[in-house]
Amino acid sequence: MKKALLLLFLIVFQSAYSQDIVGNSIVLGHTDSIQSKILNEKRTIWVHLPAGAASKNNTSRYPVVYVLDGSEHFASVSGIIQYLSEANGNMFCPDMIVVGINNTDRTRDLTPTYGAFDYENKPTNSFKTSGGGEKFTAFIEKELMPYIEAKYPTAPFRMLIGHSFGGLTAVNILVNHTELFNAYTIVDPSMWWDRYKLLKQAHDVLKQKNFTGRYVFMGIANTMPPGDDTLHAHHDTSAKINHIRSILNLADEFKANPGNGLTFNYKFYNDDNHNSSPLITEYDAFRFLFSYYKLPKETDEALFDANAKIDVAAVIENHYADVSGRMGYRVMPPETILDAMGHDYIEVNLPDRALAVFSLNVKYYPNSAGAYAAIGDYYSAQKNKMKAAEFYNKSLTIIENKTTRDKLIKLKDLK
Repeated sequence: MKKALLLLFLIVFQSAYSQDIVGNSIVLGHTDSIQSKILNEKRTIWVHLPAGAASKNNTSRYPVVYVLDGSEHFASVSGIIQYLSEANGNMFCPDMIVVGINNTDRTRDLTPTYGAFDYENKPTNSFKTSGGGEKFTAFIEKELMPYIEAKYPTAPFRMLIGHSFGGLTAVNILVNHTELFNAYTIVDPSMWWDRYKLLKQAHDVLKQKNFTGRYVFMGIANTMPPGDDTLHAHHDTSAKINHIRSILNLADEFKANPGNGLTFNYKFYNDDNHNSSPLITEYDAFRFLFSYYKLPKETDEALFDANAKIDVAAVIENHYADVSGRMGYRVMPPETILDAMGHDYIEVNLPDRALAVFSLNVKYYPNSAGAYAAIGDYYSAQKNKMKAAEFYNKSLTIIENKTTRDKLIKLKDLK
Protein backbone atom coordinates (compact mmCIF):
# COMPACT_ATOMS: atom_id res chain seq x y z
CA MET A 1 0.00 0.00 0.00
CA LYS A 2 2.87 2.36 0.80
CA LYS A 3 4.29 1.76 -2.68
CA ALA A 4 0.92 2.57 -4.24
CA LEU A 5 0.65 5.83 -2.31
CA LEU A 6 4.22 6.74 -3.25
CA LEU A 7 3.41 6.10 -6.91
CA LEU A 8 0.34 8.31 -6.74
CA PHE A 9 2.34 11.03 -4.99
CA LEU A 10 4.85 10.94 -7.83
CA ILE A 11 2.00 11.11 -10.34
CA VAL A 12 0.66 14.26 -8.74
CA PHE A 13 4.11 15.81 -8.40
CA GLN A 14 5.15 15.03 -11.95
CA SER A 15 1.86 16.29 -13.33
CA ALA A 16 2.06 19.49 -11.33
CA TYR A 17 5.59 20.02 -12.63
CA SER A 18 4.32 19.60 -16.19
CA GLN A 19 2.08 22.63 -15.81
CA ASP A 20 2.92 26.22 -16.65
CA ILE A 21 5.98 27.66 -14.98
CA VAL A 22 5.48 31.34 -14.18
CA GLY A 23 8.62 33.00 -12.85
CA ASN A 24 9.82 30.68 -10.12
CA SER A 25 6.39 29.13 -9.54
CA ILE A 26 4.85 25.90 -10.81
CA VAL A 27 1.21 26.64 -11.61
CA LEU A 28 -1.34 23.83 -11.40
CA GLY A 29 -4.39 26.06 -11.70
CA HIS A 30 -5.88 29.40 -10.74
CA THR A 31 -8.57 30.77 -8.48
CA ASP A 32 -11.88 32.14 -9.72
CA SER A 33 -15.08 33.14 -7.98
CA ILE A 34 -18.79 33.55 -8.55
CA GLN A 35 -21.35 35.58 -6.63
CA SER A 36 -24.26 33.24 -5.93
CA LYS A 37 -27.75 34.65 -5.65
CA ILE A 38 -29.09 31.24 -4.70
CA LEU A 39 -26.70 30.84 -1.75
CA ASN A 40 -26.46 34.58 -1.11
CA GLU A 41 -22.66 34.49 -0.89
CA LYS A 42 -19.49 34.63 -2.94
CA ARG A 43 -18.06 31.21 -3.76
CA THR A 44 -14.41 30.58 -4.55
CA ILE A 45 -13.47 27.90 -7.07
CA TRP A 46 -10.14 26.54 -8.24
CA VAL A 47 -9.73 25.84 -11.95
CA HIS A 48 -7.22 23.63 -13.72
CA LEU A 49 -6.98 23.97 -17.50
CA PRO A 50 -5.22 21.52 -19.81
CA ALA A 51 -1.92 22.75 -21.21
CA GLY A 52 -2.56 25.05 -24.15
CA ALA A 53 -6.28 25.41 -23.44
CA ALA A 54 -5.96 29.18 -23.05
CA SER A 55 -4.16 29.58 -26.40
CA LYS A 56 -6.00 31.62 -29.00
CA ASN A 57 -5.09 29.05 -31.67
CA ASN A 58 -6.46 26.13 -29.67
CA THR A 59 -9.99 25.20 -30.71
CA SER A 60 -10.20 22.06 -28.53
CA ARG A 61 -12.94 21.70 -25.95
CA TYR A 62 -12.68 19.65 -22.78
CA PRO A 63 -14.93 17.65 -20.44
CA VAL A 64 -15.30 19.15 -16.97
CA VAL A 65 -14.71 17.47 -13.61
CA TYR A 66 -16.46 19.16 -10.67
CA VAL A 67 -14.77 18.30 -7.38
CA LEU A 68 -16.53 18.75 -4.04
CA ASP A 69 -14.33 19.70 -1.08
CA GLY A 70 -12.18 21.34 -3.74
CA SER A 71 -9.33 22.49 -1.52
CA GLU A 72 -8.83 18.89 -0.36
CA HIS A 73 -8.89 17.07 -3.70
CA PHE A 74 -8.12 19.61 -6.45
CA ALA A 75 -4.39 18.85 -6.71
CA SER A 76 -4.76 15.07 -6.71
CA VAL A 77 -7.55 15.05 -9.32
CA SER A 78 -5.71 17.50 -11.58
CA GLY A 79 -2.50 15.52 -11.28
CA ILE A 80 -4.09 12.16 -12.01
CA ILE A 81 -5.86 13.52 -15.08
CA GLN A 82 -2.63 15.03 -16.37
CA TYR A 83 -0.82 11.74 -15.90
CA LEU A 84 -3.50 9.56 -17.49
CA SER A 85 -4.41 11.88 -20.35
CA GLU A 86 -2.80 12.46 -23.71
CA ALA A 87 -0.60 15.17 -22.21
CA ASN A 88 1.77 12.42 -21.07
CA GLY A 89 1.23 10.11 -24.01
CA ASN A 90 -0.88 7.67 -21.98
CA MET A 91 -4.34 8.41 -23.35
CA PHE A 92 -6.19 6.47 -20.63
CA CYS A 93 -8.64 9.36 -20.26
CA PRO A 94 -9.30 12.67 -22.00
CA ASP A 95 -7.59 15.86 -20.92
CA MET A 96 -10.13 17.63 -18.75
CA ILE A 97 -10.93 20.90 -17.01
CA VAL A 98 -11.05 20.55 -13.23
CA VAL A 99 -13.29 22.79 -11.11
CA GLY A 100 -12.69 22.53 -7.37
CA ILE A 101 -15.62 23.87 -5.34
CA ASN A 102 -14.35 25.19 -2.00
CA ASN A 103 -16.50 25.14 1.12
CA THR A 104 -18.06 27.89 3.18
CA ASP A 105 -20.45 25.81 5.31
CA ARG A 106 -19.67 22.20 4.41
CA THR A 107 -22.35 20.58 6.55
CA ARG A 108 -25.03 22.88 5.15
CA ASP A 109 -24.16 22.35 1.49
CA LEU A 110 -23.27 18.66 1.44
CA THR A 111 -26.27 17.21 3.31
CA PRO A 112 -29.59 16.79 1.47
CA THR A 113 -31.76 16.82 4.61
CA TYR A 114 -31.59 18.05 8.19
CA GLY A 115 -29.82 15.57 10.45
CA ALA A 116 -30.13 15.27 14.21
CA PHE A 117 -28.28 11.96 14.60
CA ASP A 118 -24.65 10.89 14.14
CA TYR A 119 -23.41 7.83 12.26
CA GLU A 120 -24.24 5.60 15.25
CA ASN A 121 -27.81 6.99 15.25
CA LYS A 122 -27.17 8.84 18.50
CA PRO A 123 -28.80 12.29 18.94
CA THR A 124 -26.37 15.14 18.26
CA ASN A 125 -26.33 18.93 17.95
CA SER A 126 -23.33 18.90 15.61
CA PHE A 127 -25.33 19.39 12.42
CA LYS A 128 -27.40 22.47 13.20
CA THR A 129 -26.90 24.02 9.75
CA SER A 130 -27.48 20.81 7.79
CA GLY A 131 -30.03 20.26 5.05
CA GLY A 132 -28.98 22.77 2.38
CA GLY A 133 -28.02 20.18 -0.21
CA GLU A 134 -30.85 20.90 -2.65
CA LYS A 135 -30.07 24.61 -2.66
CA PHE A 136 -26.38 23.83 -3.19
CA THR A 137 -27.28 21.56 -6.10
CA ALA A 138 -29.34 24.39 -7.59
CA PHE A 139 -26.28 26.64 -7.30
CA ILE A 140 -24.19 24.11 -9.24
CA GLU A 141 -26.83 23.62 -11.93
CA LYS A 142 -28.13 27.15 -12.43
CA GLU A 143 -25.13 29.34 -11.60
CA LEU A 144 -21.81 27.51 -11.52
CA MET A 145 -22.19 25.33 -14.59
CA PRO A 146 -23.43 28.16 -16.85
CA TYR A 147 -20.55 30.33 -15.60
CA ILE A 148 -17.93 27.66 -16.31
CA GLU A 149 -19.39 26.82 -19.71
CA ALA A 150 -19.49 30.46 -20.76
CA LYS A 151 -15.95 31.29 -19.66
CA TYR A 152 -13.94 28.14 -20.41
CA PRO A 153 -13.62 25.81 -23.47
CA THR A 154 -15.93 23.10 -22.16
CA ALA A 155 -17.35 20.03 -23.88
CA PRO A 156 -20.80 18.63 -22.98
CA PHE A 157 -19.51 15.91 -20.64
CA ARG A 158 -19.51 16.46 -16.87
CA MET A 159 -18.14 14.40 -14.02
CA LEU A 160 -18.70 14.80 -10.27
CA ILE A 161 -16.34 13.66 -7.51
CA GLY A 162 -17.42 13.60 -3.87
CA HIS A 163 -16.00 12.12 -0.65
CA SER A 164 -17.80 11.46 2.65
CA PHE A 165 -20.51 14.15 2.88
CA GLY A 166 -19.46 14.99 -0.69
CA GLY A 167 -20.14 11.37 -1.62
CA LEU A 168 -23.57 11.70 -0.02
CA THR A 169 -24.18 14.74 -2.20
CA ALA A 170 -23.03 12.84 -5.30
CA VAL A 171 -25.49 10.01 -4.56
CA ASN A 172 -28.28 12.54 -4.00
CA ILE A 173 -27.57 14.20 -7.34
CA LEU A 174 -27.34 10.85 -9.12
CA VAL A 175 -30.67 9.72 -7.69
CA ASN A 176 -32.62 12.98 -7.84
CA HIS A 177 -30.86 15.07 -10.52
CA THR A 178 -29.56 12.30 -12.76
CA GLU A 179 -29.07 14.37 -15.91
CA LEU A 180 -26.66 16.86 -14.32
CA PHE A 181 -23.60 14.64 -14.71
CA ASN A 182 -22.47 11.88 -17.04
CA ALA A 183 -20.08 10.22 -14.61
CA TYR A 184 -19.73 10.03 -10.84
CA THR A 185 -16.85 9.13 -8.53
CA ILE A 186 -18.27 8.42 -5.08
CA VAL A 187 -15.77 7.98 -2.26
CA ASP A 188 -16.84 6.39 1.05
CA PRO A 189 -20.17 8.25 1.15
CA SER A 190 -21.97 9.01 4.42
CA MET A 191 -25.03 6.92 3.61
CA TRP A 192 -25.91 6.66 7.31
CA TRP A 193 -27.10 10.27 7.13
CA ASP A 194 -30.56 11.02 8.53
CA ARG A 195 -31.10 7.38 9.48
CA TYR A 196 -30.39 6.06 5.95
CA LYS A 197 -33.03 8.26 4.32
CA LEU A 198 -31.22 8.62 0.99
CA LEU A 199 -30.25 4.94 0.99
CA LYS A 200 -33.92 4.01 1.32
CA GLN A 201 -34.83 6.40 -1.49
CA ALA A 202 -32.10 4.95 -3.71
CA HIS A 203 -33.61 1.49 -3.20
CA ASP A 204 -36.79 2.64 -4.98
CA VAL A 205 -35.33 5.03 -7.56
CA LEU A 206 -32.67 2.64 -8.87
CA LYS A 207 -35.48 0.22 -9.77
CA GLN A 208 -37.66 2.80 -11.49
CA LYS A 209 -35.42 5.31 -13.27
CA ASN A 210 -33.44 4.92 -16.49
CA PHE A 211 -29.73 5.67 -15.97
CA THR A 212 -28.54 4.90 -19.49
CA GLY A 213 -25.38 6.84 -20.31
CA ARG A 214 -24.46 7.31 -16.64
CA TYR A 215 -21.30 5.87 -15.12
CA VAL A 216 -20.50 5.38 -11.43
CA PHE A 217 -17.36 4.21 -9.65
CA MET A 218 -17.46 3.94 -5.87
CA GLY A 219 -14.60 3.44 -3.43
CA ILE A 220 -15.24 1.90 -0.01
CA ALA A 221 -12.72 2.41 2.79
CA ASN A 222 -12.02 -0.07 5.57
CA THR A 223 -13.69 1.52 8.58
CA MET A 224 -14.41 -1.76 10.36
CA PRO A 225 -12.91 -2.86 13.68
CA PRO A 226 -9.64 -4.85 13.33
CA GLY A 227 -10.21 -8.42 12.21
CA ASP A 228 -13.68 -7.78 10.78
CA ASP A 229 -14.56 -8.35 7.11
CA THR A 230 -17.18 -7.09 4.67
CA LEU A 231 -19.15 -10.34 4.72
CA HIS A 232 -19.66 -10.00 8.45
CA ALA A 233 -20.28 -6.25 8.18
CA HIS A 234 -23.25 -6.87 5.87
CA HIS A 235 -25.07 -8.61 8.69
CA ASP A 236 -23.61 -6.93 11.77
CA THR A 237 -26.26 -4.59 13.18
CA SER A 238 -23.99 -2.91 15.72
CA ALA A 239 -23.88 0.88 15.55
CA LYS A 240 -20.10 1.08 15.22
CA ILE A 241 -20.21 -0.22 11.64
CA ASN A 242 -23.26 1.74 10.44
CA HIS A 243 -21.02 3.74 8.10
CA ILE A 244 -19.53 0.89 6.10
CA ARG A 245 -22.65 -1.28 6.27
CA SER A 246 -24.74 1.47 4.70
CA ILE A 247 -22.20 1.86 1.87
CA LEU A 248 -22.09 -1.89 1.26
CA ASN A 249 -25.89 -1.83 1.13
CA LEU A 250 -25.72 0.96 -1.45
CA ALA A 251 -23.36 -1.15 -3.57
CA ASP A 252 -25.89 -3.98 -3.31
CA GLU A 253 -28.63 -1.65 -4.55
CA PHE A 254 -26.51 -0.63 -7.54
CA LYS A 255 -25.77 -4.25 -8.41
CA ALA A 256 -29.36 -5.39 -7.92
CA ASN A 257 -30.64 -3.28 -10.83
CA PRO A 258 -28.57 -4.17 -13.92
CA GLY A 259 -31.48 -3.35 -16.21
CA ASN A 260 -31.62 0.37 -15.39
CA GLY A 261 -28.79 1.24 -17.79
CA LEU A 262 -26.29 2.41 -15.15
CA THR A 263 -22.68 1.37 -15.66
CA PHE A 264 -21.40 0.66 -12.16
CA ASN A 265 -18.31 -0.69 -10.46
CA TYR A 266 -16.81 -0.39 -7.01
CA LYS A 267 -13.76 -1.44 -5.03
CA PHE A 268 -13.16 -2.11 -1.36
CA TYR A 269 -9.82 -0.75 -0.14
CA ASN A 270 -8.85 -3.00 2.72
CA ASP A 271 -5.67 -1.05 3.49
CA ASP A 272 -7.21 2.44 3.37
CA ASN A 273 -9.23 4.34 5.93
CA HIS A 274 -11.86 7.01 5.39
CA ASN A 275 -9.31 9.80 4.90
CA SER A 276 -6.77 7.97 2.73
CA SER A 277 -9.27 6.42 0.32
CA PRO A 278 -9.97 9.41 -2.00
CA LEU A 279 -6.60 9.44 -3.78
CA ILE A 280 -6.52 5.79 -4.79
CA THR A 281 -10.25 5.77 -5.57
CA GLU A 282 -9.87 8.74 -7.91
CA TYR A 283 -7.09 6.97 -9.82
CA ASP A 284 -9.06 3.73 -10.17
CA ALA A 285 -12.20 5.67 -11.08
CA PHE A 286 -10.62 7.35 -14.09
CA ARG A 287 -9.27 4.00 -15.30
CA PHE A 288 -12.77 2.47 -15.05
CA LEU A 289 -14.96 5.37 -16.15
CA PHE A 290 -12.90 5.89 -19.29
CA SER A 291 -11.95 2.27 -19.96
CA TYR A 292 -13.14 2.72 -23.56
CA TYR A 293 -10.96 5.76 -24.25
CA LYS A 294 -7.61 4.10 -24.94
CA LEU A 295 -7.01 2.03 -28.06
CA PRO A 296 -7.14 -1.70 -27.22
CA LYS A 297 -3.69 -3.16 -26.65
CA GLU A 298 -3.87 -5.53 -29.62
CA THR A 299 -4.92 -2.67 -31.90
CA ASP A 300 -2.14 -0.45 -30.58
CA GLU A 301 0.40 -3.20 -31.27
CA ALA A 302 -0.96 -3.80 -34.78
CA LEU A 303 -0.58 -0.12 -35.63
CA PHE A 304 3.20 -0.49 -35.31
CA ASP A 305 3.48 -3.97 -36.82
CA ALA A 306 5.16 -3.50 -40.19
CA ASN A 307 3.66 -6.76 -41.43
CA ALA A 308 0.09 -5.97 -40.41
CA LYS A 309 -2.29 -4.96 -43.15
CA ILE A 310 -4.02 -2.09 -41.46
CA ASP A 311 -5.65 1.18 -42.44
CA VAL A 312 -4.27 3.43 -39.70
CA ALA A 313 -6.54 6.38 -40.41
CA ALA A 314 -9.67 4.19 -40.44
CA VAL A 315 -8.71 2.50 -37.15
CA ILE A 316 -8.21 5.84 -35.42
CA GLU A 317 -11.37 7.41 -36.82
CA ASN A 318 -13.51 4.37 -35.96
CA HIS A 319 -12.13 4.31 -32.43
CA TYR A 320 -12.94 7.95 -31.80
CA ALA A 321 -16.38 7.52 -33.34
CA ASP A 322 -17.00 4.89 -30.65
CA VAL A 323 -15.61 7.19 -27.94
CA SER A 324 -17.84 9.99 -29.23
CA GLY A 325 -20.90 7.76 -29.00
CA ARG A 326 -20.10 6.89 -25.39
CA MET A 327 -19.37 10.46 -24.32
CA GLY A 328 -22.29 12.01 -26.16
CA TYR A 329 -20.42 14.52 -28.31
CA ARG A 330 -17.83 14.54 -31.08
CA VAL A 331 -14.44 13.61 -29.62
CA MET A 332 -11.49 14.18 -31.93
CA PRO A 333 -8.13 12.41 -31.70
CA PRO A 334 -5.81 14.67 -29.66
CA GLU A 335 -3.50 16.64 -31.93
CA THR A 336 -0.43 15.92 -29.80
CA ILE A 337 -1.08 12.16 -29.91
CA LEU A 338 -1.41 12.12 -33.70
CA ASP A 339 1.72 14.24 -34.00
CA ALA A 340 3.70 11.91 -31.73
CA MET A 341 2.40 8.82 -33.50
CA GLY A 342 3.32 10.20 -36.91
CA HIS A 343 6.87 11.04 -35.85
CA ASP A 344 7.19 7.57 -34.31
CA TYR A 345 6.23 6.12 -37.68
CA ILE A 346 9.00 8.14 -39.31
CA GLU A 347 11.49 6.81 -36.77
CA VAL A 348 10.54 3.16 -37.42
CA ASN A 349 10.45 3.68 -41.20
CA LEU A 350 6.70 3.38 -41.78
CA PRO A 351 6.31 6.51 -43.91
CA ASP A 352 2.88 5.71 -45.40
CA ARG A 353 1.41 5.41 -41.93
CA ALA A 354 3.14 8.60 -40.88
CA LEU A 355 1.55 10.53 -43.74
CA ALA A 356 -1.87 9.00 -42.98
CA VAL A 357 -1.69 10.13 -39.35
CA PHE A 358 -0.32 13.59 -40.16
CA SER A 359 -3.08 14.03 -42.76
CA LEU A 360 -5.66 13.24 -40.07
CA ASN A 361 -4.21 16.02 -37.96
CA VAL A 362 -4.68 18.50 -40.81
CA LYS A 363 -8.21 17.19 -41.30
CA TYR A 364 -9.15 17.67 -37.65
CA TYR A 365 -7.01 20.76 -36.95
CA PRO A 366 -6.85 22.72 -40.23
CA ASN A 367 -5.69 25.90 -38.49
CA SER A 368 -2.82 24.25 -36.65
CA ALA A 369 0.67 25.33 -37.64
CA GLY A 370 2.07 22.19 -36.03
CA ALA A 371 -0.06 19.91 -38.20
CA TYR A 372 1.40 21.36 -41.41
CA ALA A 373 4.93 21.45 -40.00
CA ALA A 374 4.63 17.72 -39.24
CA ILE A 375 3.82 16.97 -42.88
CA GLY A 376 6.87 19.05 -43.71
CA ASP A 377 8.86 16.70 -41.46
CA TYR A 378 7.45 13.73 -43.36
CA TYR A 379 8.52 15.07 -46.74
CA SER A 380 11.88 16.10 -45.34
CA ALA A 381 12.44 12.52 -44.19
CA GLN A 382 11.47 11.39 -47.68
CA LYS A 383 14.12 13.75 -49.14
CA ASN A 384 11.41 15.68 -50.98
CA LYS A 385 12.71 19.16 -50.24
CA MET A 386 10.20 20.98 -52.44
CA LYS A 387 7.16 19.47 -50.73
CA ALA A 388 8.77 19.86 -47.30
CA ALA A 389 9.35 23.56 -47.96
CA GLU A 390 5.75 23.93 -49.13
CA PHE A 391 4.35 22.64 -45.85
CA TYR A 392 6.87 24.47 -43.68
CA ASN A 393 5.88 27.68 -45.43
CA LYS A 394 2.19 26.83 -44.92
CA SER A 395 2.88 26.38 -41.21
CA LEU A 396 4.73 29.68 -40.98
CA THR A 397 1.84 31.58 -42.61
CA ILE A 398 -0.29 30.50 -39.63
CA ILE A 399 2.24 31.36 -36.93
CA GLU A 400 5.95 32.15 -36.88
CA ASN A 401 7.96 29.41 -35.17
CA LYS A 402 11.74 29.37 -34.80
CA THR A 403 12.03 25.59 -35.04
CA THR A 404 10.01 25.45 -38.26
CA ARG A 405 11.88 28.46 -39.66
CA ASP A 406 15.21 26.79 -38.95
CA LYS A 407 14.06 23.63 -40.74
CA LEU A 408 13.10 25.70 -43.78
CA ILE A 409 16.44 27.53 -43.78
CA LYS A 410 18.26 24.20 -43.54
CA LEU A 411 16.39 22.97 -46.62
CA LYS A 412 17.45 26.03 -48.59
CA ASP A 413 21.05 25.62 -47.45
CA LEU A 414 21.01 22.01 -48.60
CA LYS A 415 19.64 23.08 -51.97
